[in-house]
Amino acid sequence: MSRVRADEEEYWHSSKFRAFTFDDEDDELSQLKESKRAVNSLRDIVDDDDDDLERVSWSGEPVGSISWSIKETASGSTSSLDGRDSSLQKGSSSYAALPKQASSYSLSSLFKGRNKLSSFQSLSDALTDTGVKNYAPELRRPKAEYKDYSSDWSPKDTVRRMQRGKVCSLERFRSLQDKLVLLDEAVAGHDGNVITAVLIFLKRTLRREILFRELEVRQVALCHLIHFLRETGEQKFLLDLLRFLDRTEEVALSQYREHLNIQDVEKRREFLKGCIGLPFSAEDASHIQDHYTLLERQIIIEANDRHLEMAGQSELFRKYPRKASILNMPLVTTLFYSCFYHYTEAEGMFSSPTNLKKTFKIPDKQFVLTALAARAKLRAWGDVDALLTTKNWLGYTKKKAPIGFHRVVEILQRNSAPVQVLQEYVRLVDDVETRLNLATKYKCHDVVIETYRDLKDRIQLTAYKGKVERGSAEEEKINSILSN
Repeated sequence: MSRVRADEEEYWHSSKFRAFTFDDEDDELSQLKESKRAVNSLRDIVDDDDDDLERVSWSGEPVGSISWSIKETASGSTSSLDGRDSSLQKGSSSYAALPKQASSYSLSSLFKGRNKLSSFQSLSDALTDTGVKNYAPELRRPKAEYKDYSSDWSPKDTVRRMQRGKVCSLERFRSLQDKLVLLDEAVAGHDGNVITAVLIFLKRTLRREILFRELEVRQVALCHLIHFLRETGEQKFLLDLLRFLDRTEEVALSQYREHLNIQDVEKRREFLKGCIGLPFSAEDASHIQDHYTLLERQIIIEANDRHLEMAGQSELFRKYPRKASILNMPLVTTLFYSCFYHYTEAEGMFSSPTNLKKTFKIPDKQFVLTALAARAKLRAWGDVDALLTTKNWLGYTKKKAPIGFHRVVEILQRNSAPVQVLQEYVRLVDDVETRLNLATKYKCHDVVIETYRDLKDRIQLTAYKGKVERGSAEEEKINSILSN
């Protein structure tokens, strides 16, 4: 018996079949050392009656060796092994004499917790039970299975995986050159999400000066970063980037946008006052000045009107209560408000529509359109007539509408103007076809009759007679024209 043990020991030390190297001291390789010790203890499991029988597999490796066990584990199923054994029995007469139960002592059986008595234990029980040596820890999985988590991906492969939605760690790209290659590959891939993800990584891992210098020659990536910073509201970082690029006007506009985050009206007014001196273009500087002036006017108008409304001193405010504050409203809304509540005020008042028109250089067409809508809403038809009436240098008056009388008619009809008022402005529409369409649509019968009379269209006039009420003044007018 001792001789057999000595031979077995010599065989283990002289065998050429070695699957792993047990020199590394990390955790997983320490488990492999434990596996080796468990394999060396297999002799305690095998019966003494089988000592002088060497079990081999088709490959010629002794059954129970580590390399044989790995191959048997990789084969995946016992049925495939049985099939292979049967084929081997048919193909090799020398193998037919070997016992079939040799595989029952394979290392894979031990991994499954199976001992000679076919009892099962958990791996934790086997590790804690020092009296039983029937188990070995799981071997390291093939490296290919960890390929998705490998740190060996090139920048190009990393970008491709990110485009497919797979998780990739960018931390392995530590040198500046690797990071720039990664950014160039992302830009070349034309995927905005990947470019933004890489830029976020660079923004976190590079100093600002280095990042700004490299982005200056990469305009596509630069535009992505500027848009990202504006969307996320990283104002300080954005301003530093724009200053580095010497984009003074964009710096000023970015600072000006900060007024949107200021809720207190007095603080916003002071902020806008400070923005006037920023390096804007000539056109933008004019808009900033107008914005500040408008807000200043709105503060004054709001304070006076709130006092009048609360005191109940104005009949207009009692009849038409204000629905909202005028503060921070656009210029056109402020003009409509002024035309609605302060139309008759003198030009010297801040709330006067004429004062607003001159101060902010509002075009005549915009002023007439806004004032007409406000006065028509109040059904102040006299103000509408005065708004559209002009005098020449000889003192003659005439109706004039910069927006066109067809639009005047539409606005008046939308505010429920009476037919008599509508007819007056429908007659002033120059285009005959448009005039007839509007007159027919809004039932301005006198305009339709007069137009057909001027056209001397007896057929159309006769046909229109059937559309008016019998015995009405319009029917009598049509009969009079037809009989003349």
